[in-house]
Order: sequence, then C-alpha cells, then structure tokens
Amino acid sequence: MVIPIHDINPLSRRPVITWLLIAVNVLVFVLLTPVATAVMGLHRDGQAASVCEQRRFFEEWGAIPKELLGGRQLPAADTGDLQLRPDGTTGCQIASPPPFHKNPVLSVLTSMFLHGSWLHLLGNMLFLGVFGNNIEDRMGRLTYLLFYLACGFVAAYGFSLAQPDSQNTLIGASGAIAGVLGAYLVLFPQARVIGLIPVLFFIPFWLPAWIVLGFWFVLQYLYFTGIGVSSGGGVAYGAHVVGFVFGALAVLPFVRRLRAAGPHPRRHAPRARWVRDTGW
Repeated sequence: MVIPIHDINPLSRRPVITWLLIAVNVLVFVLLTPVATAVMGLHRDGQAASVCEQRRFFEEWGAIPKELLGGRQLPAADTGDLQLRPDGTTGCQIASPPPFHKNPVLSVLTSMFLHGSWLHLLGNMLFLGVFGNNIEDRMGRLTYLLFYLACGFVAAYGFSLAQPDSQNTLIGASGAIAGVLGAYLVLFPQARVIGLIPVLFFIPFWLPAWIVLGFWFVLQYLYFTGIGVSSGGGVAYGAHVVGFVFGALAVLPFVRRLRAAGPHPRRHAPRARWVRDTGW
C-alpha cells in the first residue's frame, strides 16, 4: 500500500470545496460521533461511548443496503441502550418500530460524512486532500461537488446491488473519494506523487499517479473478490471499486476539455509556485 503525501500538479484556484468537505467531515466526527465526543470530553457522561450508542447513531444516519434497495426503513433498530437479557448477559436493546424515522435515500448523503474511527477519518481526508484539489480545479467548484456526491451515491447503491440482503451499515467518504481517485487517474496519469511505502519503516518514493492509484484500485479489487488476499473485516471494498470505476468512466467523455481547463502560467505567474505547492 502506497500512502500518498503530496502531488506535483499545479492549481489555478484555491480548492475551496475540497477544504470545505474535509472540514465538514472532521467537524461531524469530532462533534457528533459518539466515540469521538467521548475522547474529546464532550460525551454526555464523560465516559467512553457505549457500543450500543454508536450502533444506534450509525444505524440512524448510515446507509444500509437492504433499506436502499427496498426503499424503506428496516422494521427494527437499536435504541442505543443496554438491556439485561433473561440469561443474565447484557446486549443492545432493539426496538420495533425503530426509535427514529429514516429516509433511505438521504441516508446515503449523511453516511458520506460519518467515520468509525480517527484512522478511518484521517486516511480518507488524506486521499481527498492530495487528489481532490486538482479535480476541483479542472471541473469547477459546483460541478466537482455534484460529481463527488454522485460518486458516493453510485458507490453505495452499487455495493447494495452486490449485497442486496446486507443489513450492515455503510459509513464513510470512501466511495465518493474513490470516484475522485478514478477521475484523477484518467486526467493526470503521469502526475508525480510522493508516497510512503511501509516496509519495516516508511520509505518515500516519487511515483507516477497511474502506479499509485492503479495499485490502490487493484488492491481494493482483490480485497473485494477475495482473490489471494485476506480482506479486512468491516470495510466495504465493493463500494470503493464501484466508486473508482464510476469516477473514471464519468470523466472519460470530457478528458480533452478538462485537461485544457488547467492552470494558465501567464495569468497566474506571480502565484504559480505557491499555488502549485500549497493550493493557496
């Protein structure tokens, strides 16, 4: 796995939407997600967030394949409370009907801004920060935002078609970001990316984008299909694959126009080096 740190790919404008998406994801995680609010001392009881409370939160705001394909909310859900079972054990209380109302279509949108851990959040935001700014630069801000959201919806529904009976909750921006990666591969295959390769210790390498992103996609596909690798539990690799393919295919008809919409050195000459390196 190559961990991207930076790319050499000039910008002509500030990536405002990319920054905004990162900020919203971080704020939602820090202020609303039970596990994060407990760590930050914002949890209601100052203690570690209970597993049941997390389950209820993600079931309410995350996307569930069976709900997406059925078009309606499941008949039962977690209440967020513990209950004592007849056998003396404790477990999460389940209520029917659910203690909240949920729109399955809108749950795809809200699920894109939820993350299960700091590592989940930071990994996604790193990829979005490195690769999203150039896609925003070429598409324009509004088109980029719509493209990002479309990738997230297609990834969620694509995964649901592959797992129609799944009641597992989908959360995270990975599907949308995978679409951004697919678009980047098509538009900037030769862009230089500095990445860290963890082999005993982190080794930095300059690599073309097609190697970094191509390797990432192949790895996701192998995890999804289970060919020769053991997949990590709880990760919707199928959503990554669908999002990536959709993002790549969506920009193919517009490759020439999008590449031509790149930065103009004369117009931005005084800021060219600074913008290229930082996005400012």
